[in-house]
Amino acid sequence: MKKPRRPDISLRKAPQQARSTDLVKAILEAAVQVLLREGAARFTTARVAERAGVSVGSIYQYFPNKAAILFRLQSDEWEQTTEMVRVLLEDSRKPPLLRLRALVHAFLRSEFEEAAVRLALNDAAPLYRDGEQAQALAHAWDGIIARFMREALPTVSPRRRKLAGEMVMSTLTTMGEHLSRTPRPDSEIKRHADAMADMFSAYLDSLAAA
Repeated sequence: MKKPRRPDISLRKAPQQARSTDLVKAILEAAVQVLLREGAARFTTARVAERAGVSVGSIYQYFPNKAAILFRLQSDEWEQTTEMVRVLLEDSRKPPLLRLRALVHAFLRSEFEEAAVRLALNDAAPLYRDGEQAQALAHAWDGIIARFMREALPTVSPRRRKLAGEMVMSTLTTMGEHLSRTPRPDSEIKRHADAMADMFSAYLDSLAAA
């Protein structure tokens, strides 16, 4: 049996002029509004075009299908998160465990701020998550984590460092998604972040001591 053909999620062309850049921006802003209002199941290019006040043909100049629009929204979110991870974990002015604590707090705050869009994109993920571009972006921060773990745990074996990085980031992302499904006051978010950072610090300290 042939595998189902993956939809093309590549941008047809990059906007070159201010007018086309503004058009793509308007399409993406409308796409977020449609996704939040209609959900992934009712998300269509026609609804996006109507919301943006443009023709469907204008959308197809840049996006071949709805999966490409949704992937662009997801890739923008992933790239912003990867940059946040990079900036915080590569801040050499602070010792590693303080950098990790700063990342935990910033990551949880961002999860709550973007919860509605992120949950909607999770529902839409089957449309694009198996594509090569999606797989590459999903692992974009692996190298950042590996470098951080080498610095934080210089005497620990590469295999254990790799496992430590996977444990920390998978726990952080899973807990962030779980906690942000329910609105919480800032004080409660901070308590959760402090507790998680304490747990990670104890884990890394135990690895270093062993």
